[in-house]
Amino acid sequence: MDIRVKFLGGAKSVTGSKYLITVNDFHVLIDCGLFQGLKELRLRNWDELPIDPEKIDCVLLTHAHIDHSGYIPLLYKNGFGGKIHCTEPTQELAEILLTDSAKLQEEEADFANRKGYSKHNPAKPLYTVRDATEALNAFEAHAFDRPFRIHDQIEVRFFHAGHILGAASVELKIYTSQGVKVIVFSGDLGPMDGPLHVAPKNPPQADVLFIESTYGARQHKDVNLENELRKLIIESDNKRGCIVIPAFSVGRTQLVLYYLWKIFQNIKSRPVYVDSPMAISVTQLYKQYAKYHRLSSDSEFGHHIFDAPFVHYVTEQSKSRVLNTIKDRAIIISASGMATGGRILHHLYHRLPNKQDIVLFTGFLPEGTRGRDIANGEQSVKIFGEDVSVKANIHVLDGLSAHADQDELVEWASHIHEQPKMTFLVHGEEEQAEVLKERLNGRGWNVTIPGYLETFTLFDHV
Repeated sequence: MDIRVKFLGGAKSVTGSKYLITVNDFHVLIDCGLFQGLKELRLRNWDELPIDPEKIDCVLLTHAHIDHSGYIPLLYKNGFGGKIHCTEPTQELAEILLTDSAKLQEEEADFANRKGYSKHNPAKPLYTVRDATEALNAFEAHAFDRPFRIHDQIEVRFFHAGHILGAASVELKIYTSQGVKVIVFSGDLGPMDGPLHVAPKNPPQADVLFIESTYGARQHKDVNLENELRKLIIESDNKRGCIVIPAFSVGRTQLVLYYLWKIFQNIKSRPVYVDSPMAISVTQLYKQYAKYHRLSSDSEFGHHIFDAPFVHYVTEQSKSRVLNTIKDRAIIISASGMATGGRILHHLYHRLPNKQDIVLFTGFLPEGTRGRDIANGEQSVKIFGEDVSVKANIHVLDGLSAHADQDELVEWASHIHEQPKMTFLVHGEEEQAEVLKERLNGRGWNVTIPGYLETFTLFDHV
């Protein structure tokens, strides 16, 4: 039996996660994400997959974020006929995120065709809403910590990763003539003591380990997030402006609402508009799946955070446009968190030129994204094919990350007492992975930072 891995994404980058495990002639794809950020990465989404989708036997999905799940409709459209295994919350989140991803692509292609700013004629989406909807038929949900078989010789177990609702790490047990070989994928790991999601569960012993390195070179600042956000609200009041928060619909929007709820227990509240149909749907799932996060209905906070009187959910496009007329004392939370698409673009189009307004970023901004350009101090950014000047006050609030920092990554890995035969650092820009590699090498580990499309033999003749 020969066991190999090919890196189809998430190698020296934080997007496009796809790891192809081959056990003889059985093919398992761990995650199936879209590339985001730099154009050279995004163009890979249009490339032919290095393996025929029909030959992939199943997909193991760690969580629903688009950089891990967003390629699924295209995989299915191009002939994949297997099952997509994930946790129950991930299945429901994927339905929301994938259909939204398809809808945004259709709308962007249509807008580009009407405005004529695309180099392609006509501009087309990667996949349609119909493609995404049909792919959902392949999903099969599993409980945490309950092993299941995907092959006579391969057993899978999902365990908590603490990143977003339903996020999992994956344990693969492969039964060979020389005993059981264990491969562990961290997936995206959350912080150990975040207020919203449960902490990542310690990993089991592993022969081969794949660990994310998003913040492999970084420590999250020890800041009082509540105080920092309160200061920005007061600053906004003094400037007589509004605060616009580009926020991921899954996890980040709910965490921001949590902190605003805490702040407004001590100061006068102001209206908070959640202007993202996807974030609204996701918030309902957080209420539905209370056992998967810390804000259970009988906790100190509970679901009334999401139903607070200052929170206004904006579902209609016409009401979203009306928010652009509000001059001051309002907070607008909208997606996407990287400012790459969605309703946030309309708010940034109208708010970035305003000196009195504040734009607050709350999450990771990959190189090449519009959000990264704004946060880096660009004087103008292109939105809807037009150059928009950046005169608003730009802030980045550290500490709200849904990713573990360097110390937390090392601590998580340290629970594997006997060093793995091989450790791969994935889902991180190269400079982040290099620093984490140095720390793990210091423990005597055999650490590799794989490149895009590289192939490695994990076990041979076992």
